[in-house]
Amino acid sequence: MAIIKCPECGHAVSDKAPVCPSCGVEIAGKIIRCPQCGQLYFTHQTACPACNHPTTPATAGPMVTPTTQGATPAPVTPTPTPEPPRKKNLGLIVASVIIVLAIVCGVAAYFYINAHNGKENDAYEYALTSKDPAVLQSYLDTYNSAPQAHRDSIEVHLAQLNAAEAEWTDALVSGTRTAIAAYMSKYPGSAHEQEAIRRIDSLDWQTALAEDTEASYQSYIDNHANGEHIDEANDAMRASKAKNVQPDERAAITTLFRHFFQSINTRNEDGLGSTVASFLTSFLGKTDATKGDVITFMHRIYKDDITSMLWSMGDDILIDKREVGIDEYEYTVQFSATQDIDRSDASKEKHARYQIKATVGPDGKISAFNMTKILE
Repeated sequence: MAIIKCPECGHAVSDKAPVCPSCGVEIAGKIIRCPQCGQLYFTHQTACPACNHPTTPATAGPMVTPTTQGATPAPVTPTPTPEPPRKKNLGLIVASVIIVLAIVCGVAAYFYINAHNGKENDAYEYALTSKDPAVLQSYLDTYNSAPQAHRDSIEVHLAQLNAAEAEWTDALVSGTRTAIAAYMSKYPGSAHEQEAIRRIDSLDWQTALAEDTEASYQSYIDNHANGEHIDEANDAMRASKAKNVQPDERAAITTLFRHFFQSINTRNEDGLGSTVASFLTSFLGKTDATKGDVITFMHRIYKDDITSMLWSMGDDILIDKREVGIDEYEYTVQFSATQDIDRSDASKEKHARYQIKATVGPDGKISAFNMTKILE
């Protein structure tokens, strides 16, 4: 074995190597040495490339490596080797690899661009419907290369949200129901909608407490059916009803006593009986009185010489109330009344004033009635 230079690339290689490790051409059995100039070249060439000495059958055999004088040369056994790749085949392979890599890179770039564009479009649609300025600013910071139309649209939307934020701050500083309600009207569905609702709820409740009337509590209940103070409002309204006589209650009680006296004026037993309870706790000093006692009183005050009688209520009626059950009230009533009597003997005509103190039960009937004569 000897080290030679590859005829193809000049790289040092063993003459027994199947192929050159540098360029891949076959070496063993495929190289001859020119007998004239000693140049190495391939056996398939017809002449030495250095001196043009023709290749003969004798020189076309396997290259013999010089041996030491007197030594017996070792027999050369041809080593079967694969067909060496040609340079043009190697170039074709390289070109094919480059094309494949280009295709792979192109496909990868296509999918990357599509994926990037898809993410940008999703982010754009989300930001476009968002009420949070931070979401819009994040889109602008993340997608610097987004379509200009997208960025312009988001910037306009962001400017509008920032303006709304400034108005919300002004409404909070104002702290008035009017300012907050105006903001809600101008920006329905804003990110501050729930907070605005809570603030209006609180302001309306404070107003109801300040007025402390049945009407104010009812107004809160009507406007805030699910308000944070709805239970308090219902309790406060019941308490207000228990201590404050409402106009309709005053009218009903006044009508009841006018009917009572009108029935006496006309000697109407049924009318008089309809104004009093079946049992009265007190009637003109008598405890546990009945309707019969009231009707007996009416007949007793009509003497034989009385031609007419007229009871009239004064305008000084006072009414107190107290709760005796759920939405049930008892009323204590005080007022003055006058009695005018006409007799057959005009000299005996009478005019008297009385102070009335009575009670009206939850059923709207007189449950107690007493009166004291007022001395003139």
